[in-house]
Parts: sequence; C-alpha cells; structure tokens
Amino acid sequence: MSGRTTVERRPAERPAPVHPVPLAPPARPRRKSRLGAWLGNGAVQAVLIVVALIWITPLAGLFLSSLRSERDNASDGWWTALTDPSQLSLDNYTALFRDSGIGEAFWNTVLISVPTTLLVVGIAALAGYAFAWLDFPGRDVIFLIVVGLLVVPVQIGLLPVAKLFGAVGLFGTVAGVVLFHVAYGLPFAVFLLRNYFAEIPREMLEAARMDGGSEWRIFSRLVLPLGRPAIASLAIFQFLWVWNDMLVALLFADSESQPLTVELQSQMRQFGSNIGVLAPGAFLSLVVPLVVFFAFQRHFVQGVMAGSLK
Repeated sequence: MSGRTTVERRPAERPAPVHPVPLAPPARPRRKSRLGAWLGNGAVQAVLIVVALIWITPLAGLFLSSLRSERDNASDGWWTALTDPSQLSLDNYTALFRDSGIGEAFWNTVLISVPTTLLVVGIAALAGYAFAWLDFPGRDVIFLIVVGLLVVPVQIGLLPVAKLFGAVGLFGTVAGVVLFHVAYGLPFAVFLLRNYFAEIPREMLEAARMDGGSEWRIFSRLVLPLGRPAIASLAIFQFLWVWNDMLVALLFADSESQPLTVELQSQMRQFGSNIGVLAPGAFLSLVVPLVVFFAFQRHFVQGVMAGSLK
C-alpha cells in the first residue's frame, strides 16, 4: 500500500454575480396633496378672519359710539361715523372723568386688580416652589387641603367673610375686596405653579445647590425664569377675573370703593339712555383687559405650548 493520501480537489466556487440594484426614481412632489394643504390653510385663515371680524365689530361700534355725541347716537347708527369723521370727539371721555363717578370707579378697579394679581402670583410662586422642591413636615397633606379648596364655590364664603370683615373694619373698603380675591385666587394659582415647577429637571436644582446657591437664589435666578410662561398665564387669568368681577365687589365694596363693573350697572339702572356716559365707560372696561392680554400674549402662548408638550 502506498503511504500517500489522495486529496480530493474541489473546483473553487465562483462568487455569485452581483446584479446592480436599480435606484428608485426621486419622489415627485404630490401636487394634489400640496394643493389640498394650501386650500386647507386658506380655508382656515378665511374662517379665522370672519370670526375676528365678528368679534371686533361690536368693539369697534362701542368705540365709535363713545366718540360720538348723544344726539348723533340717537339719530343714526355708529357706522355713519366711518363716512363722517367730524362726528368723533373726546368730549365724552372728558365729561366721563370730570362729572361722573365712572372715573373714580375706574381707578378703584385698577387699585383692586393690580395688587390682587401681584399678591396672588407672588404668594403662589413661593408656595408652588415649596410644595414642589422643599421637604417639610405635612407637605403633602397641606397641598391636598389646598387642592380641596378648589371645589369650594365663592358663594359659600360670601356671608361668613362679610361678617368677618365687618368685625375687623375691612367691609366696604378696597383692601377688603383685594383680600377676598387673593384668598379665593390662591388655591388654583398654587396648584398651577406647583405642577409647573415640579416639571423642572431635578439635576438642574441639584447642580445649583452643589455650586453653593441658596434656596432663595435658586428660586429667583433659576425657577422664576423657567416658570415665566406659567406665571404670565396665571397673571393674565387672575387679572381678567378680578377686573370683570361684579359679584364680590357688589357685596364687599361701598359707594366710595366700588369698581367699574358696579358703577356701570348703577349708571344703567339710573340713566339707561345716557349713552354719552355708558359707552366710554364700557369701552374702558373692555380695552384694558385687551391691552393686558396682548402685552403678555407671547408668554401666554409659550405657557400653553409648554403644557401641551409635557
């Protein structure tokens, strides 16, 4: 026998031919979808324009009526001032602040709305930060009590608080109206800001504490700037609610401290046809909230968008 081992040789396998994969043609823009999107946007814009005109028309009519004399308002409609601008003058506003109680009521409304808004926002911001990031005994229980106060209607507290204010000498004063609005505005404000501050990343606060920042410095330099959209939204809602309130002011304010809503209601009851006084007073009660809203509109939209993304 031979010591050689026969090795069977196999033919080398040839690699399979690689066929080039045909590239897909570039996607063509769908003209129909783009046209539909364009038509959709145009339709939405048209609807918004119509809605805006419907809402602006009464305001424009009230403004033009406030600039016309009582005789012109009694003879024809306010739209005639568009073709005859000579009817417009500031005499009604001059007489409003000089001869009627609406001017004083306007400043009473400012004295009630501005301090109330500042106090509610300031106290709620401090309390919201404490409930969100500070550990103290009974924190959760106290917060649940605050949340429970949201279900208490305002009408329940009118009579007891009126008796309390009468005993301490606050009934019929601007300070009494402010304190009532602050007390009933705080539960919602604390609940809103606490939930917003709780969404701030914990790592940011821990890094600030490691750098030696105190709680007050963290609150003022970090939390407040981050919470500006929520604070602006709260300030807008609180101001509008207090500015347009009549129930609380009708009960807690006297003739010297009553706001614009109560004074206008009194003027309508006594002088129902006195358009020369009612029109400029009603326009003032409408234009101030509009100015406040548009002044903080950017922060308000940021707060709404931030809440939708979380």
